[in-house]
Amino acid sequence: MSVIGALLSFVLLVFLIVLVVRAILDWTGVLAPGGGGWALKARDISHRVTEPVLAPVRRVLKPVRIGDVQLDLAFTVVFVAVLILRTLVSYL
Repeated sequence: MSVIGALLSFVLLVFLIVLVVRAILDWTGVLAPGGGGWALKARDISHRVTEPVLAPVRRVLKPVRIGDVQLDLAFTVVFVAVLILRTLVSYL
């Protein structure tokens, strides 16, 4: 793997980690509302990093409603796309 491939792979890995952190913080906010301090700051940072990628996908893929629950397909699509891109980049 070249230096460029390694750098791109690292950036995609960091983005994947931030996506996972966002998911965890979103779920903890739903399951245990009222948390504050560092959790709110971490959630804000994770949203600022991931939302520029998720928002355009979300405009195309609207959340699916299942009863009272909305499933955000954009998050899943971006997560899988980043996994695939990271695999492809590893061949550079």
